[in-house]
Parts: sequence; structure tokens; C-alpha cells
Amino acid sequence: MDYTMAFGFLAAILVGMSKGGLKGMGVFTVALTALVYGAKNSVGILVPLFVVGDILAVVYFKKHVKIKYLFQFLPAMIIGVIVATYIGKDWDDVTFKKWMSVIILGSTAYMFWSEYRGKKLSIKDRRYSSTIGFAAGFTTMVGNLAGPFANLYFLATRLPKNEIIGTAAWVFFIINIFKIPFHVFSWETINMETLRIDAYLVPFVILGFWIGTKLVGMFSEQNYRRFLLTVTAIGAILILLK
Repeated sequence: MDYTMAFGFLAAILVGMSKGGLKGMGVFTVALTALVYGAKNSVGILVPLFVVGDILAVVYFKKHVKIKYLFQFLPAMIIGVIVATYIGKDWDDVTFKKWMSVIILGSTAYMFWSEYRGKKLSIKDRRYSSTIGFAAGFTTMVGNLAGPFANLYFLATRLPKNEIIGTAAWVFFIINIFKIPFHVFSWETINMETLRIDAYLVPFVILGFWIGTKLVGMFSEQNYRRFLLTVTAIGAILILLK
């Protein structure tokens, strides 16, 4: 097995682990698939794998969905996807990644401070949820990098870990299905070639999902929040350096 196949399988396992509850692994997945398959092809390869993981997640965590937060976050995210579809191809990639990283790092630092001080960040302000939702929608379309923004939103909800995972599962299931026609007909990044690659990788998504559900059960609520904050910060740095 050459390194290309090994990295592809590892990326698929990370997709599954993320959908199994270890949120924030998406940046590492995007970096690996871009390295193996190229930046443009990797976008089209990942979306169907995400959908497979989303289906597993919505079934496994079906008892832990909070509809209120789903509908609070999703509309702005859909708008972000639509806007990104039409302007994302012409976006200054370097500038975009720098600003996105600064925003994520700043927000993460604030949440670390809030955790330390025992303060609760409220998402009752629609401007906060709408801004984070739009950013998540835009970034998921242009580079499958919505994870850090979604983490910031769900951490602010103060939901227990299983409800964060279950609600996020439905958010990303809906949004990834919504993205498919744009990738097929507008960007043409999903095609028969990328689907053939996906067919080899799907079993590793399933394996990763099983690993993720086992590992997430080992986290206490507090340690899970710390894990999400840490991988969000690391993800922002990787986006900046990528």
C-alpha cells in the first residue's frame, strides 16, 4: 500500500470519527485529502463521505436532537452556502483563510476565557447565531471547513455532549445534502471519478464512526468542551498555515 492510499483511508477514518462525536477533526481530513487528491478534487470526494457519516450519526444519536437549535442555526448556514456557490470560486483564498483563522482564534480565546471565568456565552442574540451560521455555510461550501464555526455555536448552547453531537448531525446532514447539486452541476467537483474513489473509502468512514462513538463515551462533559475548544483552535491555526 502506497502513502496515497494510506492517507486516503486515514482521512476517511477521521471523517467517521468526527461524525461519531469527535467534532473538529474536519480540518485534518481536508488537509489530508487535499494532499492526496488535490484541492479541487478533494472537495468533491469529501461531501459524499460526509453524507455517509451524517446518516450514521442521525441514526445513532436520534434521541439527542434539539430542534430549537437546529432551526436557529440552519437558515443562515444555507444562505452562506448559496452565497459561496456564486462567489467562492473567485474568492481570494489566502486573504479569506487568514481572516477566517483570526475570527475563529479570537472567538475560541474568548470562549476559553469564558470557561475559565465561569461565564456562559448566550446565543439568544440572533446576530451571533446568524453570523456564525453564515460563516459556517460559506466555509463548508468553499472548503468543507465549517467545523470550527459550528463548534463555537454549539459550545455556546451549553448543551450536553450527546445533544451537541445529535443536533450537529442533523445540521450537517441537511446542509451536505443541500450542497450536492451545487457540486455536481455548478462546480462539477462531484463526478463519476470522485464517486469511484468514495466507494473504496466508505468502509473506513464506518470504521471511524465506530471508533469515534467509543472514544467520545470516555469524555466527561467538561473535558468534551475542552476537547472541542482545543481542536477548534488547532484547526484555525492549520487553516492559517495551510
